[in-house]
Formats: sequence, structure tokens, C-alpha cells
Amino acid sequence: MTELLDDPRAAAQAAAEYIATATGVERHDIALVLGSGWGGAAGLIGETVAELPSSDVPGFAKPAVAGHVGTLRSIKVEKTGKHALVLGARTHLYEGRGVRAVVHGVRTAAAAGASTLVLTNGCGGLREEWPAGTPVLISDHINLTATSPIEGANFVDLTDLYSPRLRALAREIDPSLPDGVYVQFRGPHYETPAEVRMAQRIGGDLVGMSTALEAIAAREAGLEVLGVSLVTNPAAGISATPLSHAEVIEAGQAAGPRISALLAAVVATL
Repeated sequence: MTELLDDPRAAAQAAAEYIATATGVERHDIALVLGSGWGGAAGLIGETVAELPSSDVPGFAKPAVAGHVGTLRSIKVEKTGKHALVLGARTHLYEGRGVRAVVHGVRTAAAAGASTLVLTNGCGGLREEWPAGTPVLISDHINLTATSPIEGANFVDLTDLYSPRLRALAREIDPSLPDGVYVQFRGPHYETPAEVRMAQRIGGDLVGMSTALEAIAAREAGLEVLGVSLVTNPAAGISATPLSHAEVIEAGQAAGPRISALLAAVVATL
């Protein structure tokens, strides 16, 4: 995989061509990256046309995180007839495969024809009024990974990276959805209480280990981005108990029906 990703654009094109051939779908209009807790949404979007093991697709690998699905699914959206590409195999920066691997799925989605990208994640919440199970629309992000997927003198504007239009559509479906600023750390360790306090002071509402780098790559590729976080736990120092990945999975399962229905309804409007 490393050699293939030495040329990111060629890698994305090769993956897109493989997906088109394997699924029989020439073009996918929408792409979704399903994070912790969001996997059930795929079954509500529409009819699954094809499901591919992620490790069979050029440049992809099996997921390294419990709770993530190791497949790519082509789904025909029931209400619109459009085709959605569901990326269940997310690569995180902490896996050590490099930032090109982290954003390979996003670049593949663009090469496959997608114009809209929905990014989801499970995250720590910094607001006491957002209990575990709260979905939050991402309005902006703070990238604390000390890296970027953009290479060279390519000065991409990130103003309104998270589409106001798509957030308005989501809020038409669920007017109670709050906005929040997502802070991406490198991981894989959870943030310390001091780091959480720092994130609050610089304007963050949510903390996690994904999404921001993918969103940047999506903007570079010309995709319109909707980001939605699921608060799976209060962040360190806000939570009265130690953090655990089991807690993240449990909260995602509990919130699954609500957030899956929400995401399916959003996709039906795109």
C-alpha cells in the first residue's frame, strides 16, 4: 500500500476504477465515512448494490479500531436513486501509515465522482449540556495534528469548510441539532484534562482523533462537506470516570437508532 500511495492522485484513481468495476456503478454521487457509532446508518440509506472488503481495494487496509466496519458499500439511495459510497474502513493518523493513507478514502470518493462528503465520528464532549448520545453538527475545526494532507504550495481556503447549506438541511430534519467546533488530536491516547482545558480555551467543543485531516483533503478535492459528531463520552476532566474505548462503543450502540435515522434522512435530501 505504501508504494501505491507514493502518488496519491494515481492511488485514488486506481481505487475508484476498482470500485466502479467491482460494484458495477460507474459513478457515486455521495460518500460517507462512518465513525464509531454510525455504522447502522448504511442499512437505512437504501439498497446495497455491492459490498467490498476494504483490503481488496487498492490503497485501503483493514480497520485497526474496534467498532469500525472493514468494508466499502455501494448503496442506491431509496428516495433519490443516487449512489452513495459508504467508507467503513477509516485510517487514523495514529496507526502510523502516514497522512496520505488517512485521506485516501476521501480522495477515492472524489475520484469516484462524489460531490458531497459526509464525515462522522465518535468524540469526547466539552460541554456539560451535551450528554453521551448527543449528535452535533461540526461548524469548524482546529487541527492539532501538526500536519496537513495538502502538499506543496497549494494554499487551500478553509473558510466555510463545513457547508452551511448542508448544516441547514440537517437542521430542517432535526432542529435540535447544535453546532460545535471539533478539535483533532493525534491520539491514540486520550487527551489529558489539561489538554481538554486548552481545547476549550481556544474555542473547541468536541475532541477526537479523526475528521479534520479528511475534511481538509475533501476541500482540496472540491467536495462539499457535512460533518457530524456523536458525543460518546464527556472528555477527560469533565468526565467523573476514567475514559475507555468500551464506553465509546457502548454509547454509540445506545444512540445508534437515532443517529442512523438522522443520517439516512439527511442523505435522502442530498
